[in-house]
Amino acid sequence: MRLKLVTATSMLALCLFTAAESAEINQDGADAVKETLTKLLPDDLAKSGFITVNPAGTRYEIIYDLAKLLTKGDPTTFTINGLTPLSTFATPLDSGLWNIEGDNSFNVSGHFKGPDQKPTDFTYSIASLVYTGVFDPAISYLRSGTFGAKDIKMASKSETEEVHASIGSMDQKLSSTDSAGGNGRIDFAGSGSMRNFVEKISGLQMPPVEIRADSIDVDAKVNGLPAKQIREMVFFVLDHVDEKELSPENSDKIKGIVKEAFPLLTLFSETIGVNNLTISSEMGKGGAKALGYSLAINGPSDAMRFGFGMNAQEISLDTPLMPANYATFMPTNFDFQLAIPNLDFASFGDALMAVDFKDGAPEKTGEEMAKKLFRDGRLAVEFPRISAKSPVYDVDMTGKIEGRVDTEKDYSMEATILARDLDKTIAAVQELAKTDPDLNQVSFGIMMVKGFAKTDPDGRSRWDVSISRDGSVAVNGQQIKGPDGPDQDQGLEPDEEQEPDQGQDAVPAPQQQP
Repeated sequence: MRLKLVTATSMLALCLFTAAESAEINQDGADAVKETLTKLLPDDLAKSGFITVNPAGTRYEIIYDLAKLLTKGDPTTFTINGLTPLSTFATPLDSGLWNIEGDNSFNVSGHFKGPDQKPTDFTYSIASLVYTGVFDPAISYLRSGTFGAKDIKMASKSETEEVHASIGSMDQKLSSTDSAGGNGRIDFAGSGSMRNFVEKISGLQMPPVEIRADSIDVDAKVNGLPAKQIREMVFFVLDHVDEKELSPENSDKIKGIVKEAFPLLTLFSETIGVNNLTISSEMGKGGAKALGYSLAINGPSDAMRFGFGMNAQEISLDTPLMPANYATFMPTNFDFQLAIPNLDFASFGDALMAVDFKDGAPEKTGEEMAKKLFRDGRLAVEFPRISAKSPVYDVDMTGKIEGRVDTEKDYSMEATILARDLDKTIAAVQELAKTDPDLNQVSFGIMMVKGFAKTDPDGRSRWDVSISRDGSVAVNGQQIKGPDGPDQDQGLEPDEEQEPDQGQDAVPAPQQQP
């Protein structure tokens, strides 16, 4: 019953009408809209009166009186004050769609007790919440919409912790188009921005911490979404959530809906950018000019690619916890990108539909499903870019690791590492070693590695590293480890007949180092 309540409440927030009513606005139409909105709820909630629908000129006014949902609650466990009714206006269109709009404010306070029975006081307010949108009953979702909120404030206080947060304003946009191919699927695109974010946290066992960001921007896309099938799945779950076991007919029905929905999408992408982030406490201050996150899944269903990335620019850190001698080694910029290609969701979906879950998942189902998703169990992880930069180093790496999902031994790797101003890095480590003698070994190791480097036209040192499945290792074409251990002919010494790369004479060959 709880799942039904939570899912239905989420739908109500978006005014999920299952069918558009006549364009004539009257009380009969208002009653029909109310019935549609409440029919998925338990009887006691449906009859509580927290939803009221009235004709209002050329549209319907839907009033949500959420306070009526709390009349049976225990006031010693949870209370809320200032919870006034919220209004949404819905206008049926000749096309069968609905215009949705609202303009509300929110200002509540109260207290609750958590599992530990310790009380927490809270306040939450939104000075202005304005939204408009076009709702499609066929998919039970918005086709488009704009949402704006201003002067958002949140606070909570318990015996051990106090939190205050504020957001100057928030804006969001949603748009959609029918996917290419006329297959009933939909492409959605959304964007949002949060400005002037501030959060302050303090507690008995922690010093005050303040987090600030000038803005947080989000962009997201979902292409090829089977919105109608997803709607059917949601309603199927609502209709059968209380059943311990599905009948063979219903089991076949839901499998048919899921099979028709595959692939669930052809593209999903999301990027989040945080601008002028700062984190301050008694222990110091840090932050970044820009902090980014990205996630993307795209490609044909039998060869999809998963990609993930994080990056930061102009990182700063000012704290006594960081020794001054090490400050120059703190990265000022970094970029991390990872990708997993050739994910076979088509075979994975077919295998999933063939599984009989009546008596629980069969043994080895997880392993077999993994082999379908990763094509015979072969896994590849790509690193399009890993980079870090500071005043004393500038390193880039790209690479790829191939292996299997059922073992950690059978793998290979190809990687290219590029470093600029390596002599500056060596000098910085040697200077630091004057106060930390253990770093002499680090300096020696870097000089040894430099001995194997080639020099690119732009002056950067290059290492092309190859690790084969048999365990052999080669750097820039020179084998330094064979399948049974270090190569006895070459070892760590460069080929004597090979001419040294130009620009490498600043540092002796590895065997000449002290």
